[in-house]
Amino acid sequence: MGDPHQVRPPETPPEPRTGWLEIARAFRWPAVVLALGFVTYLAFQQVAQTAREGGRAAIGVAREFGTSAVNIAAAFRSGTITTTFISAIPNFAPDGGARLELAAFEAVETMRTTDELRIAWDLIPLGTTVSEIRVPVTYRYHLRLDEPWRLEVDGQSCLVHAPRIRPSLPPAIHTDRLEKYSDSGWLRFNEDEQMEELERGITPLLSARAADPTHLEMVREKCRREVAVFVRSWLLLEDQWRADGFRSVTVVFADETVPEPSAQAPTLVLKDQEIGPR
Repeated sequence: MGDPHQVRPPETPPEPRTGWLEIARAFRWPAVVLALGFVTYLAFQQVAQTAREGGRAAIGVAREFGTSAVNIAAAFRSGTITTTFISAIPNFAPDGGARLELAAFEAVETMRTTDELRIAWDLIPLGTTVSEIRVPVTYRYHLRLDEPWRLEVDGQSCLVHAPRIRPSLPPAIHTDRLEKYSDSGWLRFNEDEQMEELERGITPLLSARAADPTHLEMVREKCRREVAVFVRSWLLLEDQWRADGFRSVTVVFADETVPEPSAQAPTLVLKDQEIGPR
């Protein structure tokens, strides 16, 4: 047995291991940090590229919208809206571009003539011949599309200076419902001749009545409304009858004396229910 009090020499510490596993363990956190940084960089580049492409697309859309808005504004300035409208008129014209029929009404017209004959210095009456015709007539009214039209922009109102209202001649005479009446004096025998003469004058007489101011006033507001509807149809085709476009149409005829047309009450106004989704 050895001496229990014998001193042992100190043990030599083991040499450190230098394998790949230990190196990997030593650099694992720096590697993680670098990897995260690289991934973050790639993600940032992708986001930046998307943003650039989106920005270019947004700029393109804005530029296209701006150009469209400028074109619309240019097309509907007071100076150019009339030209745009006139070029579209044949598309609406009911008879090839000559006239726009607006209103019609039927009336029973009475034509009467009286012929009295006297002799002996008007002291002796020989009788009176009376001839009368009653006939239903349809009067129609129109505007000429080849006469001057002018459209103006007043805010969101389209102010229309239209030609004067004209009667469509000759009026439609309903001869199937024509009624005649004759009465002659005791020494008069000319009722047939007088009736023939009255019949020959029917068309000229009724044509003159068609253009009478009283008849024109009967249809004026109806014609005004129809012109406004006509212009609105065109504005719809041009996509201008909407909340952010034209909201009203005011019509003034060439034979009307209006001190300030823009102060006139609108003939046609855009209603809220007419505004569809945009």
